[in-house]
This record gives sequence, C-alpha cells and structure tokens, in this order.
Amino acid sequence: MRRLRYPLQILVSVGILAFLLYHIDVGRTVELVRESDVRYVALALAIFLVTTWVMAWRWQLLLASKGIREPLGWLTKLYFVGYAAGQVLPTSMGGDAVRIVEHARRRPGARAEAAGAVVIERVIGATGTLLLVAVGLAVAAGRYSDLEAVLWVELAGLLTVLVLGVLMFSRRTRRLLEERIFPLGRRVRLEKPLERVHLALHGYRDQRGVLAFTLALTVVTQGARLVAIWMCGEAVGVDLSPLVYVILGPLLFLVMLVPFTINGFGVREAFFVAFLGRLGVESDAAFATGFLFYVVTVLTSVPGAVILLWRSLPPTVRGRVRPGVGPDGSAS
Repeated sequence: MRRLRYPLQILVSVGILAFLLYHIDVGRTVELVRESDVRYVALALAIFLVTTWVMAWRWQLLLASKGIREPLGWLTKLYFVGYAAGQVLPTSMGGDAVRIVEHARRRPGARAEAAGAVVIERVIGATGTLLLVAVGLAVAAGRYSDLEAVLWVELAGLLTVLVLGVLMFSRRTRRLLEERIFPLGRRVRLEKPLERVHLALHGYRDQRGVLAFTLALTVVTQGARLVAIWMCGEAVGVDLSPLVYVILGPLLFLVMLVPFTINGFGVREAFFVAFLGRLGVESDAAFATGFLFYVVTVLTSVPGAVILLWRSLPPTVRGRVRPGVGPDGSAS
C-alpha cells in the first residue's frame, strides 16, 4: 500500500489540476502570472524568510523553557530543511516530523521533549491563527455574508483547539489518557512513547510566561504571513481587503494538512478558486494568486534544499568537516 501512496497522491493532484485548468482560461492565467507585480512577490518572499527566523526563535524559547539550549542558527537551518522536505511530503506537517527526527538524533536522551516542543509549537500556531480569525470576524462582521459557511468551519476549528488544550493541560484528562487511551497503543509499542510525549506537553502548563510570549509572537508572525498572501493577490490585480485573507488564511492552513496530495498541490489552488470566487474574483486571477503563493513557499524552501543537497555530497566533495559540525551537517 505504501508503494501506491505517492503515485495515488500524484494522480489526485494531477486530476484536480486538470479539472481546474479545464475551467479556467489558461492563457489569461499565464498572462496574469507573467505580468504580476514582482515587487509584491518579492515582499511576500521576504516576509516568509524573516518570519521563518522568528518561528525558529519561538522554537528555541520553548526548548529553553525545558532546559534544552540550542543555537538559533541551527534551529533556523532545521526549519528550512523541514520546509524543503514538506514540498515532497503529503502534508505541511511532514516538515514537523522531519524536525522532530533531526532533533531527536541530536538529543537522543530528550526525544520526548524534542517532539513535545514541535507539537506545542504547532498548537500555539493554530491558536494564534484562530485569534487572528476572531479579530477579523469582529471587524468584518456583516460585511461578507457569502462567507458564513466558512466562518462556521473556523469556529469549529477554534473549538477543536480548545479541546486539544484541555487534553494537553488538564490533570483529569491526563489520568484518563494514561489509564484508558495510551494502553491501546501497547500492541504496536506506542504506549510508552505516547506517555512520554504527553508528559512533555503537559509540562508546559508550568511555563505560562513562555507560552504567552510565544503566542503573542505567533500572532504577529501569522499576521505578517497573511499580509504576504494578500500581496500575492495584489500582484495579479485581486483588489480585496486584507481582512478577507485573515478569514482565508486559517482555512488555507487547514487545507494544507489534507494528506491526499503532495504538500497540498492542486488542493491549494482549488481552495483559492473556490474561496475567492465567493467574493466575485475571476477564476483566472484566483488561480494565479494561489500559484504565486505556491511559488513563494517553494522559494522559501530553497535554503533547506541547498542544505540537504550539501549533506548528500560525499565528504571528499564537501572538503574537511568543520570542527563542531557532525558528519550529517548538524552542529555537535
């Protein structure tokens, strides 16, 4: 089944793209992309690159709160490596898995804490995004009646995050998980790893200051990235308020988790066409906006791809390994 997974995901992506290309004016879409304002695209890329460094700093703060000190430069490199890996993995969370594995190799005695830091980072990211949604909904109340169904979906997402928060931090649910849920993983040898990761997550309830600061940092970061998506629209002439993208963003990030395609390829573009189409944006311009956003994410992953390529080279090509750097390219 695993052998068929990637061919099936590629087939789904190609099928969705073929359907979209059939329903849009390809020539007009290519023209919009070719004549797009490069300044907007460059600014969007700059935002993604800078916010990647900020997100690595957030990761560093969460690790430091548990007594794990890591160089910011190394964590930033690992973030870019995760982005690069995410371009060929089923969902955007594939990059998170790569970061967990890489960090566990560096800290074999703190694997649960390494995994817990990435998971809590993802939860904080979702919470920060949904906080932006709450602000956007308050400001945009009554302005976008065509998006009422979307707002209900995002409300459901907010409730889901609240439930996850209870599961991670409540002492009562911790006992329930340890006594009823985790033992179910015994047959596949996951009981102990699940317990250790959950314990690492539960420990963050005592790090309220760090959680509050990293959440504030996340809101700023996510807000900046939503502005970057808005810039992709502006680059092809989609004239909409940034508030629209505050509503669009969380759903887009959710769509990127769909495991049926490679990194959401095809699904992402279909989402832009469907969402922006509700607001009267032509399919050609909506598709072009999604495509430019994809270009920005790919360009953001280029540093990680370079790092992976460098690691793949034999030592004789790379030259003598620098002191303090392991054979795999990671700092020791």
